[in-house]
Amino acid sequence: MTKLSRFDMRNRARRERRTALRCLITGGAGFLGSHLSDRLIEGGHSVICVDNLQTGRLRNIAHLLGHPAFEYRQHDVIAPLEIAGPIDRIYNLACAASPPKYQRDPIHTFQTCVLGILNMLDLAERKGARILQASTSEVYGDPEISPQPEGYRGAVNTVGPRSCYDEGKRAAETVMHDFHEARGVDIRIARIFNTYGPRMDPGDGRVVSNFVTQALSGKPITIYGDGMQTRSLCFMKDLITGLIALMESQSAGPEPVNLGNPCEFHVNEIARIVREACASHSPIVHSKRSTDDPHQRCPDIGRAKAALSWEPTTSFAEGLIPTIAYFRSELGGVEPELGGAA
Repeated sequence: MTKLSRFDMRNRARRERRTALRCLITGGAGFLGSHLSDRLIEGGHSVICVDNLQTGRLRNIAHLLGHPAFEYRQHDVIAPLEIAGPIDRIYNLACAASPPKYQRDPIHTFQTCVLGILNMLDLAERKGARILQASTSEVYGDPEISPQPEGYRGAVNTVGPRSCYDEGKRAAETVMHDFHEARGVDIRIARIFNTYGPRMDPGDGRVVSNFVTQALSGKPITIYGDGMQTRSLCFMKDLITGLIALMESQSAGPEPVNLGNPCEFHVNEIARIVREACASHSPIVHSKRSTDDPHQRCPDIGRAKAALSWEPTTSFAEGLIPTIAYFRSELGGVEPELGGAA
């Protein structure tokens, strides 16, 4: 690994001592990016939010526009980005995460994953910033083991409808590793498992958003497949805490870290819990299982517990309360566009 010069080491040490950090968030107008912006600003930091609004929404950050510690820039990360002044932290959250949306333009999805992280790593190197890549549990594909530890290499289809996202995220992890080893860039990799909460797009196409919007609309709750596939569901508040803990950890190092809730549910059970929480009478129906839909999804969070002293504290039932309230206000009589659940 390339050694840092004494000048670079002194600069990095000064940044570590600073209380207020200047943070760049790509995908900052998205579901997670907007909550991360809130948390960082609440912590006394400043945020540069970058988003091309392909899936991000200005309404998610409307309350921050005009805040002295917040700057919004519309930009697609597949193009190089220039930022004046210092940057201490880069959170790379850019990329559609819901299968229906990332499959609409699979080439752009792959470009976002690969060209996007190359551009952000170049920026991190120039600025001497620490960079966190929002990777995904999808790097494990349709796993043969559960729960999935970070050392598991996965079972991923390279030529399926989900490959643009799955393989794009795997490639991004490789590039992160190579920049760290060859150029000394300070990196963190978060493998994010299913996360839910307020500010999800009603047409997101993932399991919680699908089920809640269908239940609230009185429409059939659609399960793709027999419903025996499992998901682990992490409330966004816990996930954001984990992301910041990983970014600021001095012990986690460059190795990937799973962030998610190890409490595992069958999709059939999720549908029943959501229907009851929504006081809905929607029937539960089954449709054809989506291609490459994983049978199991559950994180081994032993590394996060040891390195970050982190684990989720919000139960699915607790997290559903604000999530359902959000969707009630968000739907506003407009029928959402739904797709295959992830």
